[in-house]
Amino acid sequence: MAPRMHVVATAGHVDHGKSTLVRALTGMEPDRLAEERRRGLTIELGYAWTTLPSGERVAFVDVPGHERFLGTMLAGVGPVPAVMFVVAADEGWMPQSEEHLVALRTLGVRHGLLAVTRADLADPAPVLEDARDRLVKAGLGEVEALAVSGRTGQGLDGLRAALDRLVAALPAPDPRAPVRLWIDRAFSVRGSGTVVTGTLPAGRVVVGDELELDGEPVRVRALESLKEHVESVTGVARVALNLRGRIAPQRGHALVTPGAWTATSLADVRVTMAEGARGPLPARLTAHIGSASVPCEVRPLGAEAEGAAARLRLSRPLPLHLGDTLLLRDPGRGQAELRVLARATVLDVRPPELRRRGAARERAKALADASADAASLLRTHLLLRDGELTAMGCPPEGRPVAAGWHADPDHWSALSTRLPEVVRRYAADHPLEPGMPVEAARHELGLPDRRLVTALVRPPLTVADGRITTTGRVVAGTAGLPAPVARAVRALLDDLATAPFQAPDAGRLAALGLGPRELAAAVRAGALLRVAEGVVLAPGADARAAALLARLPQPFTVSQARSALGTSRRVAVPLLEHLDRRGLTERVDEVHRRCRPAG
Repeated sequence: MAPRMHVVATAGHVDHGKSTLVRALTGMEPDRLAEERRRGLTIELGYAWTTLPSGERVAFVDVPGHERFLGTMLAGVGPVPAVMFVVAADEGWMPQSEEHLVALRTLGVRHGLLAVTRADLADPAPVLEDARDRLVKAGLGEVEALAVSGRTGQGLDGLRAALDRLVAALPAPDPRAPVRLWIDRAFSVRGSGTVVTGTLPAGRVVVGDELELDGEPVRVRALESLKEHVESVTGVARVALNLRGRIAPQRGHALVTPGAWTATSLADVRVTMAEGARGPLPARLTAHIGSASVPCEVRPLGAEAEGAAARLRLSRPLPLHLGDTLLLRDPGRGQAELRVLARATVLDVRPPELRRRGAARERAKALADASADAASLLRTHLLLRDGELTAMGCPPEGRPVAAGWHADPDHWSALSTRLPEVVRRYAADHPLEPGMPVEAARHELGLPDRRLVTALVRPPLTVADGRITTTGRVVAGTAGLPAPVARAVRALLDDLATAPFQAPDAGRLAALGLGPRELAAAVRAGALLRVAEGVVLAPGADARAAALLARLPQPFTVSQARSALGTSRRVAVPLLEHLDRRGLTERVDEVHRRCRPAG
């Protein structure tokens, strides 16, 4: 098990002493590249760690302060819950200080402390007061503010104690949360293969776990955290993973729990403009989340306003959940202009198509009341499966309506009302059919699963045979026969009243207009008894025949039965076979039958 760890990002203007301060706190060199050391500024993300007085361990993500590397700064801060903001006493608040603060505020970072460095070179008091006021106004709360010097060691003990208090106040991450680890470095190690590093914000990774990278499975061969080999690690943590799989990992891609995220290049969002930014947003921006930096197109869905709805089309799919925050930046703006423009809060990762005139305006109206929960999703999508809701970041609440399907309550109620109307209309259009096929009802209601149809069935509707099959039917009570068929059946029964076992021949049936479909409907309605194909009698004729045959000397022959019933061999043979099947008669030998005793 990895040691307990906290992760804190640095922020502040270039050359204000962030890396020097981290080095003084940890004894480690966060600038990892020769070019960084030569130029004296952080270009890539640097990492270092130390043990605090309480025994807690804290890892620092040292981010670049230069304006050219703002995207890298966002990659470092994105997955981190807290920030150590650094301002130099001899220079005070600077342009990149403001840029970083806007980014932190827009990202929603709410935990941090202020370190005013170079206290040995200038009076830190004015900068302390000014910078603390700015951080408070940005939403970081009553941050602790300390004057320090990374060169002389002044104030470092107090800073370590403040860091202890900061990490103790951080919310505990959920170890059961699905994993999404944004890769900030990827490289190969001789003898080990592919290694990636990143900040795990929540969840748990264990050696042997299978994760996904861009939809491809990968296996975790080994784990390392703070240079220590571990069997498992729980967020928040800095971690290196040795991976096995057919992959080419890159910075800005993410390792995720399979099935727990929706990879999408289209998302509906609520846009909140950054402090000092003015709309409208440019049509093309860069979206940042985690270590990802992705060009995107922005389509406003309604009137430009604070909290307005928009649709983002990303240049590549990202694994997203409802409630995720993307930061929108314009990298083409000049140094004097604010480039962090807005926060985009994800409200739908599978947004509907906008085809009709006015559809975008209607969508904006729907998103105005949307929230990051399953109920909000179902109002748009109407029906979603358990796994779909989970992958969208909204584990389902309550019981599914059928077979893992969840429904918007209003939509489900409307479907319950529509189904009887649909079935009655089908019966009127197809009077000789025994009911509406389940598949036809599914299609008519626009449902994705036949099991949803049967879940909607309520009395007086029933599902024939109680089975959900491609041939199953929804029946509306005991429907009667159409008037023409009922008249023909009455005429046929009049014929049989005088000669109950003289089944009408094909000519008579045709004359009455009783074809195969009409006869089948009459049999289903109980108006006729089908003995065999083309042989129909009045209901109950088989019981009356058995009573007559019981008076014969037992056993009897087909000829004797034919004479007793006053019918032809065409009717007698299938009628006797029907009586055998019902158990009213039984064969004695190849020639003789006998009636079974009652009971």
